[in-house]
Amino acid sequence: MPTDIQIAQAAKLDPIVKVAAEAGIPEDDLELYGKYKAKLSREFLRSVESKPNGKLVLVTALTPTPAGEGKTTVSVGLADALRHIGKKSVLALREPSLGPVFGVKGGAAGGGYSQVVPMEDINLHFTGDLHAITAANNLLAAMIDNHIYQGNKLGIDPRRITWKRAVDMNDRQLRYIVDGMGGKAHGVVREDGFQITVATEVMALFCLATSLDDLKARCARIVIGETYSGERVTAGDLHAEGAMAALLRDALSPNLVQTLEHTPAIVHGGPFANIAHGCNSVSATKLALKLGEYCVTEAGFGADLGAEKFLDIKCRMAGLRPDACVIVATIRAMKHHGGGDDLAALEAGFANLERHIRNIREVYNLSAAVAINRFTTDTDEEVALVQRLCESIGAKAVPVTIWADGGAGGTELAKEVVRLCEEGKSDLTYCYPDEMKLKDKIRAVVKRVYRGKGVTFAAPASRELNRLQKEGYGNLPVCLAKTQYSFSDNPKLLAAPEDFEVTIRDVRLSAGAGFVVAYAGDIMTMPGLPPVPAAESIDLDENGNIVGLF
Repeated sequence: MPTDIQIAQAAKLDPIVKVAAEAGIPEDDLELYGKYKAKLSREFLRSVESKPNGKLVLVTALTPTPAGEGKTTVSVGLADALRHIGKKSVLALREPSLGPVFGVKGGAAGGGYSQVVPMEDINLHFTGDLHAITAANNLLAAMIDNHIYQGNKLGIDPRRITWKRAVDMNDRQLRYIVDGMGGKAHGVVREDGFQITVATEVMALFCLATSLDDLKARCARIVIGETYSGERVTAGDLHAEGAMAALLRDALSPNLVQTLEHTPAIVHGGPFANIAHGCNSVSATKLALKLGEYCVTEAGFGADLGAEKFLDIKCRMAGLRPDACVIVATIRAMKHHGGGDDLAALEAGFANLERHIRNIREVYNLSAAVAINRFTTDTDEEVALVQRLCESIGAKAVPVTIWADGGAGGTELAKEVVRLCEEGKSDLTYCYPDEMKLKDKIRAVVKRVYRGKGVTFAAPASRELNRLQKEGYGNLPVCLAKTQYSFSDNPKLLAAPEDFEVTIRDVRLSAGAGFVVAYAGDIMTMPGLPPVPAAESIDLDENGNIVGLF
């Protein structure tokens, strides 16, 4: 079987102007990045605002293994499969981060015969969006330190600066640094650090912004630290928002590409779901809803992370309401959660999938189907067992072979998704109301979604939450940053643990994005590379073609 990149490189792509025309996008509204990529004009986005929306389908997953369970692959395959059964679908996905590309998971363009292409471009520099976000983040960092160096009129306390620099790479060496060294001419010495670009507030607010004016206003609200007297300092106080918005202007326009089967795909924005909100841009999702009968989108990692934030943050802010959800599951992951490699382990590990199904249906009141992303090593007996277990709780599980067969391997799933959408039983409810206090919102997520017994707030986190509540930020949603490998904050607690407590060690206001981030356990905003990073296998052949990318 050829590799993902070999499949992508052998594919015959349609010119992007043809893909756009079939989606109803005039060529004059395209900014071309070669033959197969384009950005869409702001004028076009405004021109379709009055069109009716299609159906919104959210693809999420059970708690994954480190390799991931193929959620993006299933999303791509489902969009193609909907076209196989005569439905006009449009895909809305996140942009990949270079960290996982060169780390352990590889790219985020799907896999096998369910990919978005050109795969190498999308997984690497694409149209430069992530570079623009990195530059805007680091411009603000530079302006902070320059303000202090030039006399510090605002009285910024260097010990209380919370804004970090960014790079889109897994680089643990940069988590904690000291900069400004070398003497007075080179700045003010202080402790500093880096985040990966996809974990930054600039990425989060970029994906939630609805216009250039909204983008600039969100940048202005960013809190970068405090003064010596304890007052919060914003990017607006530094007059940085205009220049940041200028760097982000072109990036804010959504990107149009295609699947291997030429389904239109809008790939735009890419925050992590374990340390950010994990969803593609609001503009991409809303545009896909206008262009197709069905918009297929995804949210990162398991449903306790990406789906929770998609529903409690993105949908709340953008007024989106999913018509159906698809929960991606693998035999491999359930065996992992069950602690073995036989049918007994598979049945034990089903508890993890069951909790995700119940959360989607009972907490958020949404219809859900299960997609069994079938590997060649999965037996008929194993697949049948998962189907029976799902049926026992009133859920339908559909095996898909979209990695090997493309859209043709997902038509039964597509039919089930259409049935759920047309049935119309989804009626989104949130995990918590706006007026609930911040600490209680965190408790609600832990108890209702994670099914833990409670929350322990470290003293600094408790003080900051009390302060935010007092300062009028209590109406904001919460964004819990935690491990993606467990419902708890301990990655070793697999399956469906109970009677655990989640420890919130730190809290940060993301005023520009419009939520409060609560850090649980040992989660970090700058990942590191594994012992054998994927980068070691990536190379160029004698003709300059990229090899080893997956």
